[in-house]
Amino acid sequence: MRIGYMGVGYMGHGAAKNIRLKGHDLVVLGNRNRKPVEDLLAIGATEAKNPADLARQCDVMFMCLPSTVQVEEAVYGKDGILEAARPGFILVDSTTSDPDSTRRIGADLRAKGADMVDCPLGRTPKEAELGKLSAFVGGSKESVARVMPAIQCFADAIVETGELGSAHTMKLLNNFLAICTSAVVAEGIAAALRLGVDLPTFKKVVDTSGGNGVMFQRFMPWVLEGDDSHMQGMMSIAYKDLKYYRKLAGQSDLVTIMAEAASQLYALPNRLGHSRQFMSVLPTILANLTDGGKRPIPER
Repeated sequence: MRIGYMGVGYMGHGAAKNIRLKGHDLVVLGNRNRKPVEDLLAIGATEAKNPADLARQCDVMFMCLPSTVQVEEAVYGKDGILEAARPGFILVDSTTSDPDSTRRIGADLRAKGADMVDCPLGRTPKEAELGKLSAFVGGSKESVARVMPAIQCFADAIVETGELGSAHTMKLLNNFLAICTSAVVAEGIAAALRLGVDLPTFKKVVDTSGGNGVMFQRFMPWVLEGDDSHMQGMMSIAYKDLKYYRKLAGQSDLVTIMAEAASQLYALPNRLGHSRQFMSVLPTILANLTDGGKRPIPER
């Protein structure tokens, strides 16, 4: 297979790198940040001019973009993927996307003899670089089987979820759980900062009790050491994921009390100009907002 990759940012770079290092021809399309593109070109990838050009050059094309907005622009916009789609071509969307949009794009691709697979990713950019992401995969059995060798290049935990759109639905459910948990953790750590408790001792207490968990452990390196690399999801992405989940839940008249609360909490840093900060910085932002403090946050 000749594989294309659009969106070689925090997660996409590692995935694309492992596709290339494991023997596949790779064509990439980046954005304003040239560093990851140049890094991939240095290991033998080539570069396309636009989404249509990328689609024409490959059999399977991955996308890992910020949101459904960018996905739809890449598919339907000028020099878009749809105009280059042809029988046998498969688009794989690793964006955390709106399942309704995914199904619509899939239908439009199938009308041209092509197909689509949704393959959102789990874990962090560190695992992406190591080729140890988790991946949730939805689509026809034939198309999923065809793209699976490429997915196995960057993921070591793969769950097939069913028909097209099911993987994006599962991803939104998972992210709802994770982001809501992170909101509770951030508020608790902000209280610890504001109350002036000894933070290493606070961590020891939580480590041995029911408040412990994945999100707490990902936040604490920032709080204790100024290391925000353990949770490289931006505030804007967390807010976007909750927006998509709330839409999904609203279509089935589900209770969304926790989703609404977490969404409001993540709206704050976005409105305050911190949309590009990683989620682990949220306790500091909340503590500063509460007491007018000047606790440092990274330059982004």
